[in-house]
Amino acid sequence: MMRGGFGGGGGFGNMQQMMQQAQRMQQQMQREKEKIEQQVFSAKAGGGMVEVEMQGNFKVKRISFKPEAVDPDDTEMLEDLITAAMNDVCAQILKAREALTGGVL
Repeated sequence: MMRGGFGGGGGFGNMQQMMQQAQRMQQQMQREKEKIEQQVFSAKAGGGMVEVEMQGNFKVKRISFKPEAVDPDDTEMLEDLITAAMNDVCAQILKAREALTGGVL
């Protein structure tokens, strides 16, 4: 005769252990997420003409560019370099987050 309703006497104990393990995993994932959010990622564009630094929570820390990147007659080039660097750094952050969550954001 079966006892405990889950195929034996230890069913509830196993479920409680599984729930505790899931909670520990969730806490560890939260710590890792916070670590990524504080980490600073950087990307350069135009051979280093423009550099963007951004935290893992997508807060921009710094945008810098070399003086020769600034051409008053061609501001579009500077805009393109900043855009490229921003896109690159965002992709790095997303990749780090996806690695943490197994692709589930």
